[in-house]
Amino acid sequence: MDRLVDLLPELWAATAETLYVVSLSLVFGGIAGLLVGIALYATRPGSLFPNRFLFGTLNVVVNFFRPIPFVILLAAVQPIARSLGIPGIGPEFGIFAITIASLFAISRIVEQNLLTVRPGVIEAARATGASRSRILLRLLPREALGPLILGYTFIVVALVDMTAIAGAVAAGGLGEFAIVYGFKQFNPAVTWAAVLVIIVIVQLVQFLGNALARHVLRR
Repeated sequence: MDRLVDLLPELWAATAETLYVVSLSLVFGGIAGLLVGIALYATRPGSLFPNRFLFGTLNVVVNFFRPIPFVILLAAVQPIARSLGIPGIGPEFGIFAITIASLFAISRIVEQNLLTVRPGVIEAARATGASRSRILLRLLPREALGPLILGYTFIVVALVDMTAIAGAVAAGGLGEFAIVYGFKQFNPAVTWAAVLVIIVIVQLVQFLGNALARHVLRR
């Protein structure tokens, strides 16, 4: 326990690093995944902008990357990161790898949530003269906002988990803290301190996401 007290500054620094990696990964992966998800929805057969070739290509790419276990993806994208001038370790590499992983997961979540919008809503908008672009970029995200918030909440929780896994390759954050100061030094108190901080972060994210989704769905 004395060792844990001595390591409190490192624990808070690791917590800040985890939040930093999660935040930037969510911004980059969230925006890219949103765009790909909208494209998947818009180009699927019978949708607003049907394009069999583009939908098929995007669908294959998403299905190719999404099932790859994150720990394997870390090793696979390390040479790519280095070729782009990104170090193969540290928070920058963690952000790069997690962004790629989250992009494809988010795109599928966005597509599936947009598909929950009732066809009657789209038909009514078309009947009033709304353009397909307006429906795609304004009506659909607004109608699916509640489920999208819940979907992104799930992704944020997954990102926290990914940062912990990335710690195994010295990508910083609470994962690296738990491995270096807890596991490798046979100090379970330190490991469990990192676990408890991760649990608190996840609970706060889930609570805020659920509350925001409830507020949107009641409107």
